[in-house]
Amino acid sequence: MGVLVGKPAPAFRAKAVEGQRIIDPFSLQDYKSKYVVFFFYPLDFTFVCPTELHAFQEKLEEFEKRGAQVVGCSVDSCYSHLAWINTPKTKGGIEGVDYPIVADLNKTIARDYDVLVANDGIAYRGLFLIDREGIVRHQVVNDLPLGRSVDEALRMLDALIYFDINGEVCPANWQRGKKSMKPTQDGLEQYFAQSNA
Repeated sequence: MGVLVGKPAPAFRAKAVEGQRIIDPFSLQDYKSKYVVFFFYPLDFTFVCPTELHAFQEKLEEFEKRGAQVVGCSVDSCYSHLAWINTPKTKGGIEGVDYPIVADLNKTIARDYDVLVANDGIAYRGLFLIDREGIVRHQVVNDLPLGRSVDEALRMLDALIYFDINGEVCPANWQRGKKSMKPTQDGLEQYFAQSNA
């Protein structure tokens, strides 16, 4: 599949853990009216992964303020997810993480999102920003040793929301409150003229 941007996010039904409860079945369709930040990580009980899951938890309120749902996913079982949630942060666990984490034990979700590492059977660090219509609008995939930036995920969500509301496009390094531009030659020229003023 490769690039999913502009295409419907692959649908699935699977088990997931949210806090201390197992959700069966879990589906992204349940969040159809929300933006969804859907991210894959390689494995529970590893090293870079808990830093990412905690980083999303630390910014969870910011995502929720924007009407977005954060959802994690790995090839572990829901029971492994539960055990990891019940492990303290000081011991490498994700205690306190309370957004849904999907169990992709048969690896079909990672395969459908084209983030499955062929020889290892685990997922790359893929992140997919899905709009309220279920369309993938942004994706980024990191290799296993490279932790992602949650702030960048939030920035991209802000840019998508801004475009959806205003119809103006967001230039390089755009942040909330900064100048956008109309998607025309005049809009570009005005943007550069104002930037150089």
